[in-house]
Amino acid sequence: MRTMSAREAKNGFALMIGTACAEPVLIEKHGPGAVSACFDTGGMQEWEHLKVFSILLVLNA
Repeated sequence: MRTMSAREAKNGFALMIGTACAEPVLIEKHGPGAVSACFDTGGMQEWEHLKVFSILLVLNA
């Protein structure tokens, strides 16, 4: 997993996207990791499944 500062991610957005296609990128702001970026179609599909699953959990609670 590659780690970048928020400034590096902002100034090198294309590099961050390219890197995130190959491996997860942890974006740090003022120390600990603030955001994790991972771009691929499988990851987006998994994210959609997690959103639906979390909505179902709330509705069934």
